[in-house]
Amino acid sequence: MDSTSSPDADTPAAVASRGPSLAPASTGLGLAGLLPQIVCVALAATGHEYAFTALAGGFAYAAAIFSFLGGVWWGQAIAKQESGAMIYVVAVLPSLLAVALFLPWSFGWDWPGPALIYLGALIALSPMVDRAMGFAAPDFMRLRIVLSLCLGGLTIALGFVAEAIV
Repeated sequence: MDSTSSPDADTPAAVASRGPSLAPASTGLGLAGLLPQIVCVALAATGHEYAFTALAGGFAYAAAIFSFLGGVWWGQAIAKQESGAMIYVVAVLPSLLAVALFLPWSFGWDWPGPALIYLGALIALSPMVDRAMGFAAPDFMRLRIVLSLCLGGLTIALGFVAEAIV
């Protein structure tokens, strides 16, 4: 008889041994977090009068989420207490990269298309950091991969739209 069909498969001890489970709200709200970027892509792609505002808003939203991920990594490292200094360096990189990707706009260079494409790629690849750290529970990783690929893909799409309209 396998563990999923045994009478004690859902005892507190068995559940605890499988690790923490995500609350349904975390999945629902995580997916809802894709809506701002979906709206930005739609506004920009349809040539709406707020298309450029959507480009700037989409960049700001993706940069905020990317920076937030660095905070998650920092918090996970602190919670584990056995982390070396390198994880803290990695944890501050998203914020620094987001600011660096904003600088071309500040100087009047080619923006926002390339910055959005780079930012989207970084977001899409960010679960590799979680996997390398080894701190994330499997259910958290599944959600991270879905959300990162979706937000990263939407941000890349917004970058290509930007290249077409700016």
